[in-house]
Amino acid sequence: MSVNFNTTCLVDGALEALLPSHCLLCGVRGQGALSLCAACEADMPRNTTRCARCALPLESSTPLCGRCIRRAPPWEAAWVPFRYEWPLAQLESRFKFGGDLAAGRTLSLLWSASQAPHGLPDAIVPVPLHQSRLRRRGYNQALELAKPLAKHFGVSLLCEALRRTRATNAQTELSAIQRRRNVRGAFVANLDGKAPEHVAVLDDVFTTGATLAECARVLKRAGVQRVDVWALARAPARL
Repeated sequence: MSVNFNTTCLVDGALEALLPSHCLLCGVRGQGALSLCAACEADMPRNTTRCARCALPLESSTPLCGRCIRRAPPWEAAWVPFRYEWPLAQLESRFKFGGDLAAGRTLSLLWSASQAPHGLPDAIVPVPLHQSRLRRRGYNQALELAKPLAKHFGVSLLCEALRRTRATNAQTELSAIQRRRNVRGAFVANLDGKAPEHVAVLDDVFTTGATLAECARVLKRAGVQRVDVWALARAPARL
């Protein structure tokens, strides 16, 4: 059953009047469900000039950065609309490690409102957590970000297409080489029936790309023809 847009706006407006949102960063009046004021929203670090292949922030956009020329990643394109910098990094940390689901909702809204990528996939595949980490955290941050995006774009969400077969060390303090070794063989494809032709593997933060690359390789070996990678935010290059 369709919902009347004017009625929805009236309900949202009434709720906002009764329970006005506040900015999650500075505490002043927020912008409805976004829970950010206009100034803090404007401070979000947009990833506007980047490598089209790996979304690395650059001084000017290019189809391939030097790293991608030297070593082509196993995906075709990347959509990462933000840079992993303050103040977005603060919201992401609260969502991922602090159980702040309001911050997660705000990040999802920011992501959905970003300029859409060229060529939508047939399905979105969130990077899975191992069961042990999922039990400790209580939710998979990649899946929670993927749900509203799949709904927004009208594409399938394949929650079980990848399975993490073993627990891995936290990637945060590892070098790029250590990250690749850490996730090697940590995922298996779990595609029921025919593999989609085109999928986007989704994670919250793209740092070195080791996890996304391993997921892309596994999906391609399972029959997916094209894999793109999506992430909310891109970390700067590590020296």
